[in-house]
Amino acid sequence: MKLLRKYRFLCSVLSGLMLMLCFPYSGSITPLVFISLVPLLIVEDYITTNKLPSRNVFIHAFICFFIYNLGTSYWIYNSSAEGGIFAFIFNTTMMCLAFQSFHFIKKHLGNHKGYLSLPFVWLGFEHAHTNWEFSHPWLSFGNVFSIRTNWIQWYEYTGISGGTLWVIVINLLFFLLVKKWFAKEKIKKVAWITGLVLLVPMVFSLLIKWSYENKTDKQKKPFEVVIVQPNIDPYNEKFTGGPRKQTDKFISLANSKITSKTQLVVYPETALSYSFYEDDFQLLSVFPSYLSSVRRWNTNILIGASTMKRFNTKRSKASRKNPDGTYTEHYNSTILIDKNLNNDFIHKSKLVVGVEKIPYSDFLPFLEDLAIDNGGIVGSLGEEDSVKIFNTSVGKIAPIVCYESIYPEFVAEQCRKGAELLSVITNDGWWGDTPGYKQHFSFSRLRAIENRRWLVRSANTGKSGVISPTGEVISETQWWKEDVLLAQTELLNENTVFSIYGDYLGRSSAFVWMLIFIYAISKKILPSRK
Repeated sequence: MKLLRKYRFLCSVLSGLMLMLCFPYSGSITPLVFISLVPLLIVEDYITTNKLPSRNVFIHAFICFFIYNLGTSYWIYNSSAEGGIFAFIFNTTMMCLAFQSFHFIKKHLGNHKGYLSLPFVWLGFEHAHTNWEFSHPWLSFGNVFSIRTNWIQWYEYTGISGGTLWVIVINLLFFLLVKKWFAKEKIKKVAWITGLVLLVPMVFSLLIKWSYENKTDKQKKPFEVVIVQPNIDPYNEKFTGGPRKQTDKFISLANSKITSKTQLVVYPETALSYSFYEDDFQLLSVFPSYLSSVRRWNTNILIGASTMKRFNTKRSKASRKNPDGTYTEHYNSTILIDKNLNNDFIHKSKLVVGVEKIPYSDFLPFLEDLAIDNGGIVGSLGEEDSVKIFNTSVGKIAPIVCYESIYPEFVAEQCRKGAELLSVITNDGWWGDTPGYKQHFSFSRLRAIENRRWLVRSANTGKSGVISPTGEVISETQWWKEDVLLAQTELLNENTVFSIYGDYLGRSSAFVWMLIFIYAISKKILPSRK
């Protein structure tokens, strides 16, 4: 089949548009994901078959993935123009390199091994891209199904990597169908296989959901939560309103829904936006108000805060030297004030690249000067050394701050450590009324399914809500609206396969990808030595 240059570019654009349109709230036409890579695979096959320069694959992949990145994540630009442009180009390049790796393997090992390698390449890439300093798992293919949770109840076994595998395999099968059809070969067998691979996981998902909802051996531990969405403008009000006024507002909102059965009140990320030393927490002017609320309500309060700790020596790249020779680290923290009037701090571990963390700045310190200012502290924040949860007298709670909610293995580890309830606190107002806050909310549905936990979500503004262990949205707030939710949840402690083993598909695929790539390199080099 002859594919003119203009049609090759058209195919690249078509793949990018389909990837964009299938993504949640950028089109939400989810079925498109199963054919979105077919045009790009056709272009790659034409380039390989006709022995055109390999750089052409990179060019066409760049067009495709740039449209995907820009079309689904353009809202990053609202928060930071420089950060948005960098994110679009950098993440596009990473995806292109992964696809180029597949092309290299196929070119040197042949079509059969090449196409078999693609699932390993892409799962391995997504795993690697989730676990390094420039981490950005937002556009992992498995996230596409966050608004089709009835299709992917088996994420409790595979996590989102299972979804990515499903997407890649079906795209390869549809590509094979197209290729056979143009070659006028029989397609009946491939069509049947494609249909089965497409439909069987959906049927299996429905059976899993039915089985879970009808389990009779579940130990129910009711747990009532009040979720506050104060709706404070992060650009104009968050860092200018007085702490007393904001505190009174928070307490008043919670008080409107609190009952005698409420066991937890959840406030959003950096609700206490004025940085303070953790040792001085009880000296803050607003502390007596929260303490009084805990006494009056006889409940626990979970609240986001900007905090600091002082050290005698430099602890990490986030340590800033003080005039007296000591060091200070700033944190994006979650504070728990329990009903026994004790308080505990857990620091955010998964930091936003460019805003809360400057990648590899411990090797290149001057990079800290490039940090994006979104209000508050500029430069790398401190982070926890290990994953932690809150152990309270009424249950074990996983604090998940903003960006942390898009990291499947992070939340799974919290569940392995005993978390019985997932609590996401965030501030999604930076992005404006765009698909960003909706996508972010929908990803929490995947964390609930993967770990079979109830999830409560408090957003300063954006979308707060309550999500069941099957990923159903029980209740939710609206954009830019002050609101309070009263949530009837349960504490659950039975771990899923994914909770226990994490992203085993991604880890194993990354290893296989590395081996196949090395083998392909050897095939390229060895003939030249003969």
